[in-house]
Amino acid sequence: MDLKEIALAVKKANADNTTGQLLDALYAEDCVSVEAACMPGNDSAETVGLDGIRAKHAWWEAEMEFLSGSIEGPHLHGDDRFALVFKSLIREKASGTEIPMEEVAIYTVRDGKIAREEFFYTM
Repeated sequence: MDLKEIALAVKKANADNTTGQLLDALYAEDCVSVEAACMPGNDSAETVGLDGIRAKHAWWEAEMEFLSGSIEGPHLHGDDRFALVFKSLIREKASGTEIPMEEVAIYTVRDGKIAREEFFYTM
């Protein structure tokens, strides 16, 4: 797959809520995921390795409910990076609080796999 095909696959998986399959197919085993801030229970904003990223996804799905949103892009940069812009309304399951969220996700691709993802967001 070329960069644009990978970017479109990431966009589609997020739109279809099939990111688990995406992780298996398109993420490098040593992928690094970087949040804008530490996630609860972590001492770093950076998660290294596919197992850690799967755990991060599982935490998100257990704690948050997606209500509505859109995905803009992909915005390609060179031959190894792309960005997507997510605009979402989510609900914290424990409290029921609805949270509007805008997020820019930048992905770096190496050898046909996502090697790094970085998230910049407001909540």
